[in-house]
Amino acid sequence: MAVFLAIAYLVLAIRQNICCWLAAFLSSILYIGLFYSAQLYMESILQVFYAVMAIYGWYQWRHGVDKDIGIQINIWSIRQHVMAISTIGTLSLFFGWSMSYTDSASPFLDAFTTVAAIMATYMVACKVLENWLYWFIIDSVSIYLYLSRDLHLTALLFFVYLFLIVIGLRTWWREYRAI
Repeated sequence: MAVFLAIAYLVLAIRQNICCWLAAFLSSILYIGLFYSAQLYMESILQVFYAVMAIYGWYQWRHGVDKDIGIQINIWSIRQHVMAISTIGTLSLFFGWSMSYTDSASPFLDAFTTVAAIMATYMVACKVLENWLYWFIIDSVSIYLYLSRDLHLTALLFFVYLFLIVIGLRTWWREYRAI
């Protein structure tokens, strides 16, 4: 069910359907326990964040900048991307080091995918076009991480995500150019 809801989230997000946030919330709740039992603690914590961001994303898309139409797709400056990538790198190293003192299965990769996903989720909530590029990298790393923990269905989900990400980028790009 978590996999189905996660796919529903992404398909609805591509279509900019606000119901994507409900699917994200429900999927996240289901994944909390799954990742915890697989000793991917940062991923489990990430699901809590996703649940909260689903509420924020719904609100942002519904009541963003223009109350009548919500927020529009936008792009970030190079400076914003440098700040985002620097933050991801620094926090990934910090949390990876911190998690290396636990029985975490893969502390640095787990930390990277978690921290980067937090940034990318924020970008989706703000309708930043480049979120799709961040997700492509995150999900590629996640496939390896999930396969290493025998989470084959989740790895397959993220493989499907790679194709949906390309569709999402193309769809949002077309709409951005039309604005």
